[in-house]
Amino acid sequence: MNLVIQLKNQSLRFFAVTLLAIVGACGNNETITSTTETSPQANEEDTENREYVLVDGSSTIFPLSDTMAQKFMNDNPENQIIVGISSSGAGLKKFCIGDTDISNASRPIKKSEIDLCKANGIEFVEIPIAFDGISIIANRDNDWADCLTLKELTKIWQPDDGDGEKITNWKQIRDEFPEEPLSLYAPDPESGTYDYFTDAVNGEEGKSRKDYKASEDDDIIIQGIESDWGSLGFLGFTYYEENKDALKLITIDNDTGQCVEPSSETIANGTYAPLSRPLFLYVSKNSLEKIPLVKAFVDYQIDVANQEVISEVGYVPLPGFLQGKITERFEELTTGSVFEGESAVGVKLIDKLLSEKEKEKIGGS
Repeated sequence: MNLVIQLKNQSLRFFAVTLLAIVGACGNNETITSTTETSPQANEEDTENREYVLVDGSSTIFPLSDTMAQKFMNDNPENQIIVGISSSGAGLKKFCIGDTDISNASRPIKKSEIDLCKANGIEFVEIPIAFDGISIIANRDNDWADCLTLKELTKIWQPDDGDGEKITNWKQIRDEFPEEPLSLYAPDPESGTYDYFTDAVNGEEGKSRKDYKASEDDDIIIQGIESDWGSLGFLGFTYYEENKDALKLITIDNDTGQCVEPSSETIANGTYAPLSRPLFLYVSKNSLEKIPLVKAFVDYQIDVANQEVISEVGYVPLPGFLQGKITERFEELTTGSVFEGESAVGVKLIDKLLSEKEKEKIGGS
C-alpha cells in the first residue's frame, strides 16, 4: 500500500524507518509517495540488493514520475520508488550532494549545479524524457484577454528596477483592457518553470519583478488565480490541463501575428514558441552502476512501450529518432549535459543530440 508522506525539510536526508511509517519534520513542505525510506548512504555491499530508488525535484514532472513509479511498483511490488516534490533547483541540490538517485528537472542543469555535482564526485547521465509547454492562465471570468504578445508578457514581468512602467493594472497592458488591478501568480524562484519562463520572456533566468505571489505548490497558484478576478499567471501545461475547467487559457502571439495555444501538437512541432521545452531526468552514474533497481526504473521510463503513459499524463512524447539516441546514450552511460550549463530557450533538442549527418538521415534540419 502506498502512502503520501508530508516531509518538511528541504535538505532532509532520507533515513531508515519501518515499513508503512509516517515521517514528519519541520521546514518546507514536500510530498513523498512511498511505503519505505532508507538512507542513500547505504553500505557498499548492500547496494546491489537495494530495493528502493530515491527521486526528487520538479513539481512539473511529478505527475509523470509518480505515475511511472506507481505502474513500475505494480509490476514489481517488492521494490519501492520514492518520489518527492520540491523544485528543479532544490532537487538538483539534493542530487548533487548524493542524497538522491534521480533528479527531475524542468530545465537543463545549470553550470553552478554541474560544479556542485563535480565537487561531490557525482557523475550523471542526462535523459530528456518528454516535452512540455508553459501555459499562461487567468481567472476563468476574465472576458477581455484572450491572447497576449511576447512583448506584453515582457512588459508585465519586467524587473522592478527596469526602465519601463510598472504594470499594476490590466489597462496598462492594452488600452482596450478594463481598469482592473493586476495580480500575478507563479512558481517560486527555485522552480525550473520560473527559470525557463523568465529566460524566454525577459532574456535571463530569474530576471523578473519580485512582487508576485509565489509558491512551490502549483495547486496553491491555481487556487489563487481561481479566487482573484484580475489574476494572471503561468504553470506547466499538464497542470493547466488537469484544471482547465477552473481556469482561462491565454494564447500567445510570438511575433507571428497568430495566437497559438499550447497543445500536444504545437508543443511537439515547436510552433508554441518560445514557451515549449524539454523535461529531464538526471541519473547518478554511481547508482546506475551499483544499484540494478535504478537502471531498471530508468529503463522502464524510457521504454517505447511506455510512451503512451507520457501522453496519458498530459506530456508530449519525444519522437522515435530522439528516443533512440537517448537510449543509446543511457546504455553507454554517457555523462554530462548536452546543454553544458546553458539555457534551452530557443534551442532544438535535435540539434543538441544528433550530428548533422544523423539529422540528414532522418530529414532533420
